[in-house]
Amino acid sequence: MSEERRQDVLDEPMKEPGKSRPSIAPARIWRAFGYSLQGLAGAWQTEGAIKQEVLAAVVLIPTALLVGGLVAVERVLLVASVLLVIVVELLNSALEATVDRIGPERHPLAKKAKDTGSAAVLVAIVIALIAWGAILGPRAWSSL
Repeated sequence: MSEERRQDVLDEPMKEPGKSRPSIAPARIWRAFGYSLQGLAGAWQTEGAIKQEVLAAVVLIPTALLVGGLVAVERVLLVASVLLVIVVELLNSALEATVDRIGPERHPLAKKAKDTGSAAVLVAIVIALIAWGAILGPRAWSSL
């Protein structure tokens, strides 16, 4: 996270949780959707890895949908594996922002948290590679 974005986040006021019962009203759902979009936009603005993974998804998801000879479950696995990488990257970015919020000093636990989040992204990428290799690899190999 850039230092400028970090400062913006630090300057945002914390809202006290309400004492009323949780709402399931459409307005609450709409607000939650808005917060989700803000999270996506913030990740796009501050995280280079999100941009790389979204751009890969822009290529890979249509490829998964357009390749001939696949059954529905294969298409779902290809698309889901790409989306999994993005989900894990978003969680990793949230984890990193939380660690950065705690303080700028280096600490072994902060390093462990960030490294573990990064490892989770790597595992998600490996899952995607395995899915794509297992589903499209034999087709590509046989066409050579």
